[in-house]
Amino acid sequence: MPSLNTQSLIHLPQNEADKFVAWVRAAAPYIHAFSGRTFVIAFGGEVLANSQQAQSLAYDCNLLAALGIRLVLVHGARAQIDAEMARRGLHAQFHHNVRITDAAALECVKAATGTVRIELEALLSQGLPNTPMAGAHMRVTGGNFITARPLGVIDGIDHQYTGTVRKIIAEEIRADLEQENVVLISTLAASPAGELFNLALEEVASAVAVAVRAEKLIFLCDAPGLTDAQGNLIHAITAPQAEARLHEAPALHEHIARSLPHAIDAVRKGVSRAHLIDQNVDGALLLEFFTRAGVGTMLSREPLFCLRQASAEDIGALIALIAPMEADGTLVRRSRDLLEQEIDRFTLIEDDGVLVGCAALYPFSEDNAAELACLAVAPEHRRAGLGEQLLARLEAQARARGLRHLFVLTTRTAHWFLERGFTPSTPERLPQQKRELYNYQRCSKVFVKALAADNAP
Repeated sequence: MPSLNTQSLIHLPQNEADKFVAWVRAAAPYIHAFSGRTFVIAFGGEVLANSQQAQSLAYDCNLLAALGIRLVLVHGARAQIDAEMARRGLHAQFHHNVRITDAAALECVKAATGTVRIELEALLSQGLPNTPMAGAHMRVTGGNFITARPLGVIDGIDHQYTGTVRKIIAEEIRADLEQENVVLISTLAASPAGELFNLALEEVASAVAVAVRAEKLIFLCDAPGLTDAQGNLIHAITAPQAEARLHEAPALHEHIARSLPHAIDAVRKGVSRAHLIDQNVDGALLLEFFTRAGVGTMLSREPLFCLRQASAEDIGALIALIAPMEADGTLVRRSRDLLEQEIDRFTLIEDDGVLVGCAALYPFSEDNAAELACLAVAPEHRRAGLGEQLLARLEAQARARGLRHLFVLTTRTAHWFLERGFTPSTPERLPQQKRELYNYQRCSKVFVKALAADNAP
C-alpha cells in the first residue's frame, strides 16, 4: 500500500474546518432520517437549458442517491417545446396557462421530451475523476408508469392532445426504487387506446408522489419560494395556510402559482412534506434537506412545531440541546443521571421531529407554587416564539395542579421574564425546600408570576 505524503495535504483554515465538521455533524440526523425514503423531484426544461443548473442538479441527485435516498425525477420540457415550435414556425396556444396541444404541437412535444430525457440520462451517467460524481454509477430507469386520458373541452376550448393523469402504476415505480434505480418520468403518457397526451409537470409529480407514498415532493422553481406580503420568504407553512395565501395573494410568481396547488394537494393526500425551492441557488436541494433553516418553503399538513412530554428516549437529544447553555453559564449543569431521574418533568418542543426547545416544571405543592427551570431554545429558533409556547404549556400544567405561583431563577434572561408578566422577588421568598438549595455564589435573580385559575374570567 503506498504511503501517504502528508506534506501534500491541503489544510483548511481552522475556522473553515470547524464549520465543515459542524455542518456534517448537524446533517447526520437528516441523513439517518431520509435514508431509504422516497423523494420526488420535479423540474422544468429550463433547468436543463441552463448548463450550470443542470450540472448542479446532477451532482446533488448523485449525492442524495449515494446517501440511500430513493429518487424519482419528473422533468418537464416547456422551454424546449416552445423552441421546437418556433423552429417549425408554429405558434404556441395556452388557455389559463395550460398548453393546447394539437397534432402539430404534439410532434414538437415528442421531439422535445425525447431530447430532454436523453440529455438527462447523459448527465446522470457521469463519473469522471476529480468531479463530485467520480466513481458514481446511477442506474436510470423509466417506463409506461402513467396512464393518461384527455383533458377534454374546457370553457368551450378543446385541448385535444393535452391530457391529465388517469392512473399511476405505483408498484412498478416502487420495484425500480427498491433496486436502487433512479426513476426518470416525463410528462408524455399514453391512454389505454394508445394515444399520446401531453401532461402538466406539476400534476404528474404530485400524482406520482402520492401514489408511491413519497416522503417529499420537491418543485424546483424560478423563484425563492412562497413569500409574505412584505416579500419575505415563508420557510414553513401548513396546507390550509398555503391555500389561504393562494387565494389571498394578489399575484404569485408563475412557477409558484403552478406548483403550489399541487403541493397542497399532495400533502393532504399523504405526502409528508412538499417543498418549493429556488432552482437558481447552487446546492439548494442539499441546503433545504440537510440544514435546519433550509432555503425554500416547506408545506406540511400540520404545524411543524410539536409540544410533547419528554421520555427516556429523549435524554441524548436533550443533553445535546442544553450542553452549550450549560457551558456558557446560562443554565445550571445537570448530570445525565439527574436528567434520567427527572425526565418526566420536561416538556419538549420539536421542529419537524428535531428537538429545538425544552423546559421543566418542579411543583412545590405545600407552598402552592412551581418552579420553571431549564427553559432553553436552540439559537436558530429563538425568534420563532418557542419560548412563549413552552412557558404557556408549563403555566397550564401548574394551573392544572391548582398551583397559584410560578417562579424562576435566572442569570441571563431577566428582561425576557419581566416582559412576560414576571416580577422581581428574593431568594428568601422561595419555597423552603428550594431556598435551602439556593446557590449564593451563582447569585441567580428570582422572579415570580401569579397564575390565574383556569376558570378565571
